[in-house]
Formats: sequence, structure tokens, C-alpha cells
Amino acid sequence: MTPHPEQAALTSGADFWHTTEVAGTPAITLTDGPHGVRLAATPGDPLTGRPATCFPPAVTTASTWDPDLVRRVGEALGDEARAAGVAVLLGPGANLKRSPLCGRNFEYFSEDPLLTGVLATAWVRGVQSRQVGASVKHFAANSQETDRMTVSADLDERTLRELYLSAFRRVVQEGRPWTVMCSYNRVNGVYASQDRFLLTDVLRGEWGFDGVVVSDWGAVVDRVAAVAAGLDLTMPGPDDAGDRALVEAVEAGDLAPEVLAAAADRVRDLVGRAAARRPGEYDADAHHALAREVAARGAVLLKNEGAVLPLHTDRTSVAVLGEYARTPRYQGGGSSTITPTRLDDPLTCIATATSGPVRFAPGYLVDHPGSGGTGSGSAGPDEPGADGVAAELVAEAVEAAQECDVAVVFVGTPEEAEGRDRTTLDLPAAHLELVRQVAAANPRTVVVLCNGGVVRTTPWDADVAGVLECWLPGQAGGSALADVLFGVVNPSGRLAETIPLRLADHPSHLDFPGTDGHLRYGEGVHVGYRGFDARELGVAYPFGFGLSYTTFEYGTATASADGSGITVRVEVTNTGDRDGREVVQVYVSRPGSRVRRAPRELKAFATVPVDAGRTVEVVLDIARGDLAHWDVRLGRWVVEGGPHHVAVGASSRDLRTTVVVDVVGDDVRVPLTAQTSLADWLADPRGARVLGAALSGPGSPVDQGLLGLVAAMPLDRVAKLLPGGALDPASVDALVAAANS
Repeated sequence: MTPHPEQAALTSGADFWHTTEVAGTPAITLTDGPHGVRLAATPGDPLTGRPATCFPPAVTTASTWDPDLVRRVGEALGDEARAAGVAVLLGPGANLKRSPLCGRNFEYFSEDPLLTGVLATAWVRGVQSRQVGASVKHFAANSQETDRMTVSADLDERTLRELYLSAFRRVVQEGRPWTVMCSYNRVNGVYASQDRFLLTDVLRGEWGFDGVVVSDWGAVVDRVAAVAAGLDLTMPGPDDAGDRALVEAVEAGDLAPEVLAAAADRVRDLVGRAAARRPGEYDADAHHALAREVAARGAVLLKNEGAVLPLHTDRTSVAVLGEYARTPRYQGGGSSTITPTRLDDPLTCIATATSGPVRFAPGYLVDHPGSGGTGSGSAGPDEPGADGVAAELVAEAVEAAQECDVAVVFVGTPEEAEGRDRTTLDLPAAHLELVRQVAAANPRTVVVLCNGGVVRTTPWDADVAGVLECWLPGQAGGSALADVLFGVVNPSGRLAETIPLRLADHPSHLDFPGTDGHLRYGEGVHVGYRGFDARELGVAYPFGFGLSYTTFEYGTATASADGSGITVRVEVTNTGDRDGREVVQVYVSRPGSRVRRAPRELKAFATVPVDAGRTVEVVLDIARGDLAHWDVRLGRWVVEGGPHHVAVGASSRDLRTTVVVDVVGDDVRVPLTAQTSLADWLADPRGARVLGAALSGPGSPVDQGLLGLVAAMPLDRVAKLLPGGALDPASVDALVAAANS
């Protein structure tokens, strides 16, 4: 097969956001991002977009625990992409939140692979229902920004499979994304862009992916090695040198011509898919309303002492404190930054929502106002009287708090952004001082958190009446927060990641961000809440936690198992006087497991509306495959038989009812070899039989104490140690053949 320059050209971009046009194959547009369509406004500025709806990022949408709502966001994004002429929208981010310090955590859903996979799949289905392609990213093991272009994520295969590939597998097999984006980093020493194990063996061979593998922008180190590994499209372009290298590699016999042809054909197929979409338009008002709904649903009520919330709209005077109430933080920084169609600020929306008095004081300064701006909370270091200005701002806020019934304090992180990680979980010092002094001045203080990653809430949360985590709420965050604060919306958000008491408690702490180009995933499968539970550590707020303005009671759960998995049934009653939503969570444990597991793992969930005083039956299905672990001995997924404890509750540490169900396991037999330990030979029925016959034959007495001493040794070495020829090396091969026949 003769290589064609057109084939090579198809596998690289024409510019920053377009594929290459060749005869018969037009160019298409790809653009960010996960929470908005950021189509470049001018050719010379690829990162400043035209106005589009800035929906809440994944950190917020994940807290809804509602795949139907996420799908609706995907549909809206698909409509806006189609209206802008975009063929592929670069999202969603399906990476796990391994560390709370990752600067890009606001673009990712959760520390749990099931929750991440279900929500990411819903996003993909929503976008692609509009004939716009999705690009699930960043494949794989991309959980930090430090040295992201070169660092090697070093982890064992079981951890890789069960945690870091799990969400991608679900999205690929259930969502069928048009494209998958490889990450910048290396995985166990191999760049993801040229990792054949990931891009071909797993993605295509095991999961059946038939779309385009596209590189992250600038991720490709070696075009020939990347295409040989299974990469189809290198972005951005042009890359004339890489195109020539591909043609020369085929001519020299270093790259099979059919490999290059297959990559080019997949890009052609992608272009053909995109050609089927029709031009569209969207309703900006309706999308703003959806953004408002999502932001309100994603807010997590962490504390509500004395029912300080909701606020009364007619007789409560409110002190609104903190510059973030006037200059909101609503999205993160980097490639996903959206130019919003409009922007609701909390201060204006709170004032509009109530007929009672509202006072405002900024409390701290914001250095660079805007969506991605920082908010250090103090005057610049070279400005005269910085300490004096900060003290005056706090004093003004304290005065307002003293004169009002309730103080609502807006604080948060300065910025989370692509390209850099955070170094602390603490709020800025000026924000902490504002909270401290306002809480001392008014016992009815509510803190509203505005942040893209978890922050440390201790010890200050003990001194305030309420804490509302609103994350980064998107362009309609101001009106959404007013809805929650005044009870128009009953909060139903639940944490998609654990809030630790301190950074040092986090399972990833000792292995982040790595050294000398390597990042060891030392916690293994104990990521996030799994690690906290395994070490029985206290946390500030557990995974899955969130309060409501009403209360819920659980009945006794029942469960049944069959060949498809486990079906769980439980009744949930709204025992309060407000309609609400409960997020019913199912965690499974396997006591006595052969392999090390977390004490419990999320295996199913449902977001259930329940009217005041009503009871609903909730049915949750756990797929059999979700009960499996990766057996490193066999190189495949295995369901372990025996009793499974199924716990149902309102968070990972608020389990209301537990039922035990027996699951039939997979037939598993690990072949015995000369390198298998004596103990494993004796634990295997067939191995024990043939080995026992050899050891108990005439003239072959073996001291049982000696057997105990050598139980951990491989059989071929045991043969060299046993006296009297009870088991000579020459007989080992025959024993292996007999045991495996």
C-alpha cells in the first residue's frame, strides 16, 4: 500500500481548532469545553471565546448526583455547539479527583469512579443527541497539573483498572463518544499519546471503541510512535514535519501502511458524522434558567444550626459580606473559561429576593475581578497601608453584621486553574479573619463557600450557624444562591468528594505531586473516601453528605441477587414539612475478601423527589460487573462469591439500613506452575491431590514442620530442599502437567 500525504495530513490539525481539509474531506471545528462552548472570538486569540452560557462546572454538577439533569446540560451544550458550527465539544473530564490539590478538579466530577462514570455518560449522551461529538478526557491517570506534560503516573494494574480507567470504560461502552482525548502525562513511563496498551489493547480491543483518539493540545511527542500506538488525530496543527515523518516511516517499513490508513479513515468517519448535523439555534434565556437550576441543585448545605436557613423574605435584615458577593467567582481558569451571556451576582439577587433590609460590606479586596480572577483578600504587597485597609474592611463588615439579623459571608479560594495545582486547602487569611470576626459579632452567621476544590472548614465552621458550599456556580450562580438562601429551592446537593479535617489526612498526601518526574499512586485502590474509611480517620464532611430543609427516614432495605447483579429496594419517607429530594446511596462491602478492598464502595445511587409527608419506594440496581475486581493473576475481571453487605443511606458514613445477600461467584482457577508457592498448591484441590500423592508415597515421608517452614516457597525450590528425594526437581514438570490437566 502506497502512503498518501493526504492520509498523513488528515491525522493532524490545520490550525488550533480545525482539522485539515483534503480532497473530499472538509475541515471540522473542535473546541472546549465541559461547561460551555468556548468558540474563539478572534483567530489570534484561541482562548477568548464568544459569549455562551457558562453552566456550572463539573464540581457543581457532580454534587447534584443527578444524571438526568447532567444530560439536560449536555443537550443544551449540544444546541449551542451546533449553533456555533462546532462539530466536537471537548469534554467531559472523566479523571478522578485523586488529590484535593489538583488545580483542575473543578472540571472533574468526583473521587469515585461510579459517580464519575454515570454523570460523564449522561453528559456525552446529552451532547451527542444533538449530533455534536463529545471528547471524553484526559485518558488516562491524569490527576494533577504539576509537570503534567512529562510526569509519569506510576500505579499497579488493579488500581489503574478499578479506579482510573473505570469511568472511561463506562462512558465508552454506554455513552459511545465520538472521540476520546489522550492525556499529556506518562503512565508507568509511557506517554499516553503513544501507549498502545491504553489506546489500542484496552480502548479498542477490550472496550470496543470505534471513534477517533485525539491528542490533548500539544501532547504528542512522536507522531510515528503515536499513530502506531493507536492515536488518530494530533492537535493542534499544522504539523508538516510530523506529516512527512509518517509518510517516510511507511516508506521505510517502520510503520505499517494500513495503520496510517486506518487512522485517516477514522478521521474521515468523524467528519462524515459531523456533516449529518443541521445548523441550529438556542434560547439563551432558557439556558440561563437551566444554569440557575443546576447551580441551586448543586449547592451543598453542610451546616444549618438552629435552622438559620432558609431566610425569611419579609422580616429578616441581612448583612451580605465579602467581595465575592459583588464580584462572583463562578468558574475556573484555563482552556474551559467561558465568556458568559450574562452574569448574576449574589448581592443583587439577594437584595431583589427580599423586602427586608440588606447591607453590604466587601470585607476584603479582590485583586483581579472577573470569573477567573484571584481574590487574595488584601491590598497588594507594595501598596501603602495594606494591613490598615484590610482591618478597615473587616471592621466595616463587623459593624454591618452587628446591625442585622443574619450575616451571610461570601468567601472562597482565589483561583483554581489549568496548568497549576493548589498548595493548601486553607481559605485566604483575610477570608478567615473576616469569618472569625463576623461570627463573633453575630451568632447567626452563614458562610457561603465559592471554590473549585474542597477547602478546609475546621476550626471556623464550629463558630458559625450555617455553611453552604456553592462551589463554582456558573453565570446564574447569584440567582441560584438567592433561591437556596430564601428557601425557593430546598437544597439537595451532596458531596462528590470528601472534605478532610486536614490535608495530611488525605490518602494521596504523601505521594503528591511526586518527585523527579514520577508520581507514585501509593494509596492504591484506597482513593478518596475509600482511604479515609480504611484507616478509620475522622473527616469534616464525608463523601455523599448534604443537608436539607426537610428530613428523611429510611425503611428496612431488601436485596436479591441473580445473574445480572443485585436489586435493592428501600422505602424513603419525607418526615418534614417541605418537599425535598433525597440522594439514596448504596454501598457494598465483601467481608473476608481474598483481595484487599475498601471497607465500602459506592455501587448505586438515585436522586429521588419526595413530597412532604409522603413515602416512596426506591429501587436500585447494581450491575454484576460493578461487583467485580481485577484479578491480577488471571488478567481479567472476577466476581467473588459469598456474602455481600449492602448498606443503604444518606452518605458514606450515614448508613441507615443494611442487608446481606449471597452472590454466586465466577468460576476461577489459577493455573499452577513451578513458581506457585507450596501453600497455593495445597490450597488448590487438584494441586493438593497430586502433590499429596507425591509427598505421601512409599519412601517419601516428609516432616510436617518442614512443610510449614517452606510453605511460602515456589514448588521448584521446595523440591531442592526436601530430603530423601520426596520431591525431586525432575518430577515438578510432571506434577504441573497433572495438576492442570
